[in-house]
Formats: sequence, C-alpha cells, structure tokens
Amino acid sequence: MREDDLRASGNVEDRRGMGGAAKGGLSIGVIAVLTLLGWATGIDPRLLVGGAEKVAGSGTPPARTAPAQGSPTDQIGGFVARVLGETEDVWSQELPRQTGHGYEKPVLVLFSGVTRSGCGVAQSAMGPFYCPLDHKVYLDTSFFDDMRSRLGGGGSFAYAYVIAHEVGHHVQNLIGLLPQVQQAQASSNRREANAVSVRTELMADCLAGAWAYHMSQRHRNIDENDVRQAVATATAIGDDRLAQQAGRNAVVPDSFTHGSSEQRVRWLLAGLRSGSVSACDTFRSGG
Repeated sequence: MREDDLRASGNVEDRRGMGGAAKGGLSIGVIAVLTLLGWATGIDPRLLVGGAEKVAGSGTPPARTAPAQGSPTDQIGGFVARVLGETEDVWSQELPRQTGHGYEKPVLVLFSGVTRSGCGVAQSAMGPFYCPLDHKVYLDTSFFDDMRSRLGGGGSFAYAYVIAHEVGHHVQNLIGLLPQVQQAQASSNRREANAVSVRTELMADCLAGAWAYHMSQRHRNIDENDVRQAVATATAIGDDRLAQQAGRNAVVPDSFTHGSSEQRVRWLLAGLRSGSVSACDTFRSGG
C-alpha cells in the first residue's frame, strides 16, 4: 500500500514511553463494569480485569509525564497518523452522505505496554481496541510485530485494516449502534452476548473494507497483493484459527467473539467491493 499521498492526522496522542501506574485495588463495581465492557468490545473480560489489577497494584513511575498530541515523526507513528488521517477524510465525507450522521474525528492513542483509557486499563495483550466512552482508539504497535511473526499476517495494508477496523467501531458508535449492542448484551446470557459481539466485529471488518474502497478511489494506492495481505490477516485472526493455534481440540462457535476466519474475510471483502455502509449490516444479514 502506498501511503505517501495520505494526509497525516494531528489526532494522535503519543503515550509511548509513559507508564500507566497507580496504586489501589479494584472494587466489585469496577470489575462488573470491565466484564460488561469486555462483552461489548469483544475483549476477553479477564484481560481487562487482570490488566486493571496489574496497573492498580503497580507503583512504577512513568518515563514521561505528558503525552504528545499531534502527528508523530517516527516511521511507524507517521504511518499510523496517515492511515488515521485518511479515515478522517473518507468518513467525514461518506458517513453524512450515506447515513445522514456527522463524523466526529476520534483520537488514536499510541502506547507501549499499558496505559489508561476511558474504559479502564489498556494493555498490549488485549490488542487494539476502541473505547466508546472516550471515543478513542488504543493501539500498541507491537501488535503489528505479532501479526507478522506469530499470526501469519502483516504488511502495510493489513496494518491499515487493523486501524480501520477500530475506527469502524467508532462509526458504529456515531450511528448509535454500540449503545444498542451494550444494552442487548446486558440482558443476554453469555452465548447470546457472544453472538452479538460477533455481528458487531464483522460489521467493523466490513466498514474497514468500505473505507479502503473509498481510499482506493481517491488515491489508487492498493493492489491485489495488498488485498491478499488483508485477507491473510483476517484469516489469521479468526476465532476458529486462534482456537486451533491455542491447541484446543474442539472449536466451539458459541464461544466466538469476533467471527470465524471465513466470516471475517467475507465481510472485509463485502465492504471492499461495495464501499457501502448499508452493505455492512451484519445484524440483518444473519452474519
């Protein structure tokens, strides 16, 4: 993927090299909120709670006391800023045109290891995620290294897909879908909540593809090799593939929170071929 033509966003909050330490335990109420948030965002609640406990019990001082806001100048930070800038440019035009909703630019937080978010603790083990409470995307770019070395995915367009997926959750929030998802999950059992999570995640995959469609229309900067990279990544991070890599003898679809490899690829390509938000409605299509 050629990114030289993309405008770098100034909405990057660079916390790399900062600590997220604080002392104190977690209340039962905080644990309950983190559990519910995990279901809503597709993140294993145990990671949220465990990470929060790690931060709460740590007294390590931060290496830097204030985050830098703007466009990072290092290579990976600059890449992230340019991808974020293109999501801003595409969705600022397409979201009002296609849905009638205005687009509010999210902040993307770059961090290393662990940091705080409006949804509680953020740590590398969670992977990238979007917090609907503060409208921020959280990304430790070491995840890109994991994609390449451990998950079998990688490449600049694949990394852009990951960022665009999280921005897709922001789009869902702006059109009022995420509050409905959280309400539905709060009144559901675990199996039903997981099914809602899968539909939410697959829609974000599709929205990432829709963004890429419009980016390509604007810049002619992706080719078939880029698409293969993204497909390889979507395949690598399917719930069934991750379960197999973890050595589980049986793959249980009811436990999925993001969708199978086949589903993730199918919805990514649906968005990439159409560029349409309405074509990404996984809740009406049956997934």
